[in-house]
Amino acid sequence: MSVIDKTILFVKEQLQNAEGGHDWFHIERVFKNALLIAEDEACNLEIVKLGALLHDIADSKFHNGDETVGPKVARYFLEKENVDEEIIIHVLNIIENISFKGGNFDKKFSSKELEIVQDADRLDALGAIGIARTFNYGGFKNRPIYNPNIAPRLNMSKEEYKNSEAPTLNHFYEKLLLLKDKMNTDSGKKIAQERHYFMEKFLSQFYAEWDGEK
Repeated sequence: MSVIDKTILFVKEQLQNAEGGHDWFHIERVFKNALLIAEDEACNLEIVKLGALLHDIADSKFHNGDETVGPKVARYFLEKENVDEEIIIHVLNIIENISFKGGNFDKKFSSKELEIVQDADRLDALGAIGIARTFNYGGFKNRPIYNPNIAPRLNMSKEEYKNSEAPTLNHFYEKLLLLKDKMNTDSGKKIAQERHYFMEKFLSQFYAEWDGEK
């Protein structure tokens, strides 16, 4: 069995009880997105695959904000599978630098493989899937769907973003609608544009229904 196949089994087991927007199916979609984007990019495909599969192995949102858990879990697994240290370091750098974190986060590492996996992950936060994941997580955190008296905050610090308890609809303005212009690859930008437009249509319909216009 290949390292990739073993990684898939490991991730499925680790995330079997995960919140619905950050479960194995999220990983699988990101994995597929990454492979699609990688077709048009010069990259190390093994690193792209491992980065996509392990990028959310222990999301800090579900570990009291601790961003060290994911890299530790990934390293333990990859070392056990005798993966080269150079590849391990690259995958850990992807895990540590992939997140949005309020948009106020300077990446300390850059590579084509990170760009691909980051785009793949961000695509899963857009479009119909992105809308579904956003409201699923909002329900998971017992947040209100929308409160017209609470405006989105567009310049939050990393810590403010992590600790926000704002209504779910605010997340569209604080993150989702910003992703289109933060994509790295040409393929990612093209797909993101289509999904961005879908979300704009959704929001227009949402407000019309909220105000009793439709």
